[in-house]
Amino acid sequence: MAPRGENPLTAGMDDQRPLALHESCQRLRELHPLYPRTYGVTVLAEVNKRRWCPMDSVLTIDRLGSVFDETATVAGRRMAGNLLAGRLTHEVLGRVLPVVLLEGRAWDTGLENLWVHFDSDNDIDWAAVVDPTMRVLPDDPAIGYDGRPLHRDAVVVLPDESALITWVAHRCHRALAPLFVWLHGVSERAVPVASMWQAVGSAVVMAASQLRRLPGNNEAVSFRRSQAMLDVMAGFGLPVRGTTAPSRRVESLACTVAAHERPQPAGRHLRALSHVPAPAAAGRGDRTPR
Repeated sequence: MAPRGENPLTAGMDDQRPLALHESCQRLRELHPLYPRTYGVTVLAEVNKRRWCPMDSVLTIDRLGSVFDETATVAGRRMAGNLLAGRLTHEVLGRVLPVVLLEGRAWDTGLENLWVHFDSDNDIDWAAVVDPTMRVLPDDPAIGYDGRPLHRDAVVVLPDESALITWVAHRCHRALAPLFVWLHGVSERAVPVASMWQAVGSAVVMAASQLRRLPGNNEAVSFRRSQAMLDVMAGFGLPVRGTTAPSRRVESLACTVAAHERPQPAGRHLRALSHVPAPAAAGRGDRTPR
């Protein structure tokens, strides 16, 4: 049991380990002081695993399906699908995007590396990574004068910004694609997969716009990285720039998978989703007192 006044979720954290991930996520928590879990992640090995679940298990378990069903009862299937797509986008891309735009760093957003935490209301309120290794640029502060990482086994140096952006876009694409196909089936095709990817593009643009207001942020660098992210995703054939016609490639994949994999029945007593707040603005997130 954690000592009185200590957060049981973080009681096992080893603050002595000099991980680049810890440094970046501490700065991400400061983006939203009232709800510090809105951005960033924790390390799975350093938390109590109660109420944690592998991100890829959302394809088979009922929790997010239940969230969708409850929201659809109130707001309709299309609105529920859009809200859930936004939540999935935030957990995979939204949490890492600020550190990519601001610091030129990123953790692995692959489904096999992500876990999510469900609060007492069975809503996602935090995320963790199994492997805390960060991808960084050659001029990153975590790299010493000799070109070697200062954080042992904590960073991988990529050759340039283009390589970093391409890697992040690829990992997010590989993670979100099956989640969107699952959601397309659960919503009974009420939300086209193409529109989910358009929302991803909007999230990238909005993040760059919101972060430019932060003191000390290099607006030109953030804008360049956000546009590069969209360019790479568009190169994958994803309609992130708001095309008027649905992507046949994306839609055909969704229909093929949906035909062979029907959504599982959902449970009950879960709460509807809500949007993720902007940095330094009131909103939902970590309800645990600081």
